[in-house]
Amino acid sequence: MANNQHNHTPDPQKNIAVAFALNASFTIIEIIGGILTNSVAILSDAVHDLGDTFSLGLAWYTERIARRKPDSRYTYGYKRFPVLAALVNAVFLLGASIFVLSRAIPLILNPEPVHAEGMIWLAILGIIFNGAAVLKLNKGDSINQKVVRLHLLEDTLGWAAVLIGAVVIRFTGLLWLDPLMGVMIALFIIYNALKNLREALRIFLQASPADSDIPGLEEKLTRIPGISGIHDIRTWTIDGNTHVYTLHVVAERGIPAEGYPDLKKKVRETLNASGFEFVTVEIDRFDEHCGLNDC
Repeated sequence: MANNQHNHTPDPQKNIAVAFALNASFTIIEIIGGILTNSVAILSDAVHDLGDTFSLGLAWYTERIARRKPDSRYTYGYKRFPVLAALVNAVFLLGASIFVLSRAIPLILNPEPVHAEGMIWLAILGIIFNGAAVLKLNKGDSINQKVVRLHLLEDTLGWAAVLIGAVVIRFTGLLWLDPLMGVMIALFIIYNALKNLREALRIFLQASPADSDIPGLEEKLTRIPGISGIHDIRTWTIDGNTHVYTLHVVAERGIPAEGYPDLKKKVRETLNASGFEFVTVEIDRFDEHCGLNDC
């Protein structure tokens, strides 16, 4: 199973590289345009896109590392490196968004003149560039790719909001709309960045996989013929997609040692079918105490 996953990594890696090129190119345009139009909404997005460019570069690098095979130092492989990138990216987004809020909130009460027509053209370009990058990453399923895709989707939605706001400013002169849009975009980013940060921390703290019904799975295992009970259960996820399950199985009275391999096979098949790639099973006799404190 692990080998099959490695074979599918080059395409997402290439897509991240393309998205990086698109985002980096537009960030330069955006910074210049934000200064020329004097728009805090555009400058806010420029700071955000600069963070996204960093995120994409880090995502590309860690996806490349994740392709390495397990070794004596990292026995489960390098799949958690992209999760580290997701954690760093989420923290970066939080910091950038707080900076945006510190700039935008005072300008709501004291707005400055902006070049609405320039904002409109930049918003159209932003939707095109970021929309193309989102489409490139649309099929990624790792937490790293999900976080990066979320960054770019937020940017696309943000540019749509900027476009609408710029049109309104152009025809009404309501200058406070520009910093208000900056605040709304920043709050939306903070909300989603906190969700991604929580998911990454759950993985690093080795919480049980969020997509697995652990109690239901335990009940299913105890119904396997020849098993009288299970204990010392440990479950965690390596990267949000690759899950680990270790446990002790108590064989029923009368099951000979020769029957243990068959029990292990049935347990592994059940857990593999439930999404657990790495499974470790230890068989205990019905009258054996495993010696662990929580058995």
